Amino acid sequence: MLDPITRRLVGSAAAASPLVLMYHALEDGARARWRWAVTRQAFAAQLDLLQELGCVTPTVSELVATPAPAKRSVAITFDDGYVDNLAAAEELRRRGMRATWYVVVGCLGHRPGWKADGGPTDRLMSASELRELQAAGMEIGSHTMSHQRLTSLAAGRRQDEIEASRTMLEDALGSPVHAFAYPYGDFDADSAAAVRAAGYSSACTTQPGWALRDGDAFRIRRLSVFNDDGTARFARKLAFASHDAGWSGVARYAWRRLRHG
Repeated sequence: MLDPITRRLVGSAAAASPLVLMYHALEDGARARWRWAVTRQAFAAQLDLLQELGCVTPTVSELVATPAPAKRSVAITFDDGYVDNLAAAEELRRRGMRATWYVVVGCLGHRPGWKADGGPTDRLMSASELRELQAAGMEIGSHTMSHQRLTSLAAGRRQDEIEASRTMLEDALGSPVHAFAYPYGDFDADSAAAVRAAGYSSACTTQPGWALRDGDAFRIRRLSVFNDDGTARFARKLAFASHDAGWSGVARYAWRRLRHG
């Protein structure tokens, strides 16, 4: 149940610009331990709220192709490709919803090859599991070969991370790959240009805000969903397109409305 203030805020934003949500992992139990994870119960409640609000959930490539949809669009994304994401896919399929997965291609079927303090230690999804997701209407995109910060790499190594991951993923899926997400949200003009040159159609950052606010398909903004985002706070994130969704954020929003009429 949403409190009356939150319900009014999110209801008034029903026709706002498209959003993209960023998830990483699902955990069992009453509360997720890792900041970047949510419980299956919380994820299900968030999906139910999106349906209650009349949101559609296109893939990122579909969102980019139709930047001004008739209904409010909220694209759901998962970074890295942890095997626990199969439970998220089940919740999505149950509701007829879809999402985009950005996977670290060099680790498919294996444990993560990068450090994520407190993050999952189980394996990533395998190529066959990704094909099953794709067959169910989900989009699979690249998150590089090895989850490196692109801005810290020499030009040749950066290009390998971007291009080789696309080639390998296309071979694994048997279909073209159009979507990319920058590891750690770390990018610059050279990185964006390299992603475009490699043949992708879009790239996601971790900067919050309305998804296409910058008018650039290679700088798509996303809202991170954290382990302490209750349903009401999640709803206010949708309303504000911001992580500043606590009650202090509501107060600042109200003050701005009063000042500017």
